[in-house]
Amino acid sequence: MLKLGDVVLAHVQYTDTFEVKIRPAVVLFEEYGNVVIAGITSNLQMDGIALKKEEGAVQDSVIKLNYIFTVAEGLIKKTLFSLSAEKKKVVVDELVKKLS
Repeated sequence: MLKLGDVVLAHVQYTDTFEVKIRPAVVLFEEYGNVVIAGITSNLQMDGIALKKEEGAVQDSVIKLNYIFTVAEGLIKKTLFSLSAEKKKVVVDELVKKLS
């Protein structure tokens, strides 16, 4: 079962194209076989939450809370690592700010 803070590789389809790519993402929650994820990018110029190599990322990256997807659990190909409790709190706090 996937949980908040799991960093995964997932097949995602972007809204501006029909192309499906395997991309890293952070799990926000999983329910009934659907997984809500936030995309991760290596483009450090983009706004978001910093995710450092020292935290487990392949390279310094950014968690993009404005790129949220719902994917079927079967589209998650691999779990890479889990965020620390502190980083999960940052993700949740930033998400709540965006929803307020």
